[in-house]
Amino acid sequence: MTRHELSLLALTVCVGILCGLLTGCDDRFRYPCQNPTNWNNVECKPPICTATGTCPEQLIKPEQEKK
Repeated sequence: MTRHELSLLALTVCVGILCGLLTGCDDRFRYPCQNPTNWNNVECKPPICTATGTCPEQLIKPEQEKK
């Protein structure tokens, strides 16, 4: 194997690994109450969320709420 072929093989493997890793990416929320679609659920409203510290007001940065 020449040096050029080895470099091409290494590049192909790296691109394959990168594509595999990016395939597993999707939008996820650490807490259910961070997802705006769940804000009307019972567990995302006080007093339940204040006990667990997962109220949307506590989880969302103020600059993101303004948008």
